[in-house]
Amino acid sequence: MHYYYVQNFYKKDIKIYFLLFSVLFLLSCKSIETTKNTRLRSPNFIFILSDDQGWNGTSVQMMSNEPGSVSDYFETPNLEILAQKGMRFSDAYASAPVCAPSRYSIQFGKTPARLSLIRVGMNTDHIDHDGFISIPKALKKVNNKYKTAHFGKWGMGSNPSVLGYDVSDGPTKNKDGNFENNKNQWENVFKKDPKYIFSLTDKAIKFITSCKSEKRPFYLQISHYAVHTNIESKEKNYKKFKEKQQGLHKKNPGFAAMTFELDEGLGILLQKIKELGIEDNTYIIYMSDNGSVPNIPGAKKYEKSYNYPLSRGKWDAYEGGVRVPLIISGPGINNGSESAVPVSGSDILPTILDLAGNKTVELTKVDGGSIAPILLNKNIKQVKRSVAGIFFHVPYKNGIALKRPHSAVRLGDYKLIKFQDDKSILLFNLVKDKMEKLNLANQKKEKAKELEKILDGYLVEVNAPKWQEGITWKNTPLKEINSNY
Repeated sequence: MHYYYVQNFYKKDIKIYFLLFSVLFLLSCKSIETTKNTRLRSPNFIFILSDDQGWNGTSVQMMSNEPGSVSDYFETPNLEILAQKGMRFSDAYASAPVCAPSRYSIQFGKTPARLSLIRVGMNTDHIDHDGFISIPKALKKVNNKYKTAHFGKWGMGSNPSVLGYDVSDGPTKNKDGNFENNKNQWENVFKKDPKYIFSLTDKAIKFITSCKSEKRPFYLQISHYAVHTNIESKEKNYKKFKEKQQGLHKKNPGFAAMTFELDEGLGILLQKIKELGIEDNTYIIYMSDNGSVPNIPGAKKYEKSYNYPLSRGKWDAYEGGVRVPLIISGPGINNGSESAVPVSGSDILPTILDLAGNKTVELTKVDGGSIAPILLNKNIKQVKRSVAGIFFHVPYKNGIALKRPHSAVRLGDYKLIKFQDDKSILLFNLVKDKMEKLNLANQKKEKAKELEKILDGYLVEVNAPKWQEGITWKNTPLKEINSNY
């Protein structure tokens, strides 16, 4: 009898312990899940914007089946590490082939055509800098604890503080990064802190360290002056690339050294993120504001420029001017993945908002869409946008490059370019013809008509600036020019 009661006692005891263990386990799982969801609702964001860095201006192969999508001379080992930890986009586009319109599009999710901001040096009085929802303002609507900073080249009108940045270098421009628009810009100069790469990185580290100690989520944008001219580098790195065998198209050792040092800055930042223990809760976005300058001394102009095999370069809406490197790493993104979905700079704001766990902020009159479903492996084949396609608008004659006002739209595999001076069109299948050599406008007339109608309709819808002979769009307020679709 005694044995029976003892045995029965232990059975009951085991059941109790099992029930307690089960409850604790479930609570633990729930706690982990809650913590994870909380973390992902307010992740950190670091956006690194390089200047004038071409699609193949790094040692990351942006397209797995295109050997020309990686530099045969430049070295960016830290960017390679970032790509191994995240996703690279083979068909990523800046919203414009020049810096100011591209940067506006990133902040507001709108195309330069919709913003009526289509070139550098343009008067910006017509833009509602204070009223438009920017990246910082959007994040603070999701969680008012977000702290935001912008360091480096602003390149826009107004002031970063007006757009919601808590900390910034102010309304900086190219000249603040040691740019002089003369022939000396191509002569390499040795400096300890070329293009302020390392001082900008130091500012960034101090900012994220303070956010960590304050337990605040953050958005940090580092808009580097590199690799825009004037060419600056450390002497040791110049010598390194001077002694290295030059590439087939990329030959300038100073430019290569400056690119390498930009990557060194990225490496310092990545190491600090790891030390602070915030890797698992931080999205890092790396992008360029437009394609590379096509006529860098030492390279063959345009046909086989620094952007080759893409055609032309900065200042044009051809692929060399607008297709750029884009790499994103962070929670939920598969290591070493690649996406061929066409994406744009105007997609950055909706994407960040989505990744931040937005449920309440509604973006209106934007052209971008969230690429978060692509990043988080939802098997999405296209970005959901309120407009059909990715648009480019260059309605002025540029004495440096194409010299013809033009606009373009990328939709699916195809891209249409339309010239405003004679209304002629070009149609390319970019999957088969990245070099834009074979004009299919006559072979695929229906497709050409479809895209031309979409492009024309969009320019009318957004009341885009309209080219006229003699209009440069520089300095004069838009209302005084009075030329729109």
